[in-house]
Amino acid sequence: MALYDFTAPRLYVEADLAEGRVLPLERAQANYLLTVLRKTEGEPVLLFNGRDGEWRADLVPNGRKSADLKLVTQTRPQPAPPDLHYLFAPLKTGRLDYMAQKAVEMGAGTLRPVFTRFTQGERIKLDRLRANAIEAAEQCGILAIPAVAEPERLPAALDALEPERLLVFCDEDAPVADPVAALRGAASDKTPPLAVLVGPEGGFHEEERALIAARPNTVALSLGPRILRADTAAVAVMALVQAVLGDGR
Repeated sequence: MALYDFTAPRLYVEADLAEGRVLPLERAQANYLLTVLRKTEGEPVLLFNGRDGEWRADLVPNGRKSADLKLVTQTRPQPAPPDLHYLFAPLKTGRLDYMAQKAVEMGAGTLRPVFTRFTQGERIKLDRLRANAIEAAEQCGILAIPAVAEPERLPAALDALEPERLLVFCDEDAPVADPVAALRGAASDKTPPLAVLVGPEGGFHEEERALIAARPNTVALSLGPRILRADTAAVAVMALVQAVLGDGR
């Protein structure tokens, strides 16, 4: 049997989930199910709230434009959230949306915006960031919604990391020929909690590089001979970290 059911639509809801509960749908969700997907009475919908696991619910239309969902049974229990922090310099809106979604798909448990010397903008919409995290979770079968942290300056963000958390620093100038070996060498036999840091399009200032390098339990990685866009680097480094130290092993 497949681990995930992708034949039924998945929706994130805020409400508590339990057998027999009847939840009224928000207007946008009802429109999505009834008008866009053309779902009819009794068809299954999968619900999750980041706390109570995944539940199957049956669609109960209430007229042409509204509907309820009646919870039937739990299909998957709630897993623990992934202990991987994704630290990133905010990008322009469209590319930030993409980066946030891919980081969530790749297993980020916390999204942490970090302002650096060369960050393109000083504003970030946390509600939009969370909306992108929820959308990625809905589409990819993820049950634990990542936490979205308040933006911080780089020094404060580094200070906030626990000493035992391994920080993987994406540095295009890092003299690392084998990033897999570098990751394996940086971790002990027991996999540590992880954090990944990806900088802005303009890279890091030398003072910032020195600050990062001075932090214990940090490994700097080059992602190859090409300079990657920040949103591309997000996918590359998350895949690498998860394959070597994370849940992709």
